[in-house]
Amino acid sequence: MPDVNAVIFDIGNVLIEWQPERFFDSVIGPDRRRAMFDAIDLHAMNDAVDRGAHFTQTVHAMAHANPAWRDEVLMWHDRWIDMASPAIDHSVRLLRALRENGVPVFALTNFGIQTFAIAEPVYPFLGEFDRRYISGHMGVIKPETRIYEMVEQDCGLDPSSLLFADDRIDNIYIAADRGWQTHLFDGPQGWADRLVDAGLLTQEAAQ
Repeated sequence: MPDVNAVIFDIGNVLIEWQPERFFDSVIGPDRRRAMFDAIDLHAMNDAVDRGAHFTQTVHAMAHANPAWRDEVLMWHDRWIDMASPAIDHSVRLLRALRENGVPVFALTNFGIQTFAIAEPVYPFLGEFDRRYISGHMGVIKPETRIYEMVEQDCGLDPSSLLFADDRIDNIYIAADRGWQTHLFDGPQGWADRLVDAGLLTQEAAQ
């Protein structure tokens, strides 16, 4: 296995749970949630925010365009932090253990400018990365090739020395095509095991 010079974490569903459907199921019920998501492409709205569109303006415009769902759409804005929760504590411990072990740790995440600012005071570990690549500030989102190129150009490390964890296979495929080492995240224990196998953490440190 090639040496690893930096570990790169996705954030949503790797460090913080991101389950909008689960949130709306709990608030308006599964049937009404399914009807809303069928009627409105809320994930496309979120992609626009992640690409740099203004969070408040984008959500309010969607609510205005869909008066039958106005109150529910506004929850995407007003209760956003309830959708982006809770933290995945074991993953946070892995982030901190890597840094304590002298391993550079980066974030590469699809995240809006304003939503990241909302999340930072709630999740202090978001300020603990050595480098942060936030799509809203970059104007491009995963899995577009350009965002990976921008990471490589900024950090100056050989792509084969980057180890990247993400919960979405499409994001993983592009990174792997560029020569990055990758891990498809399906839970913190598997990620911990991968970091141990790479010689970056001991079993004890990876708990």
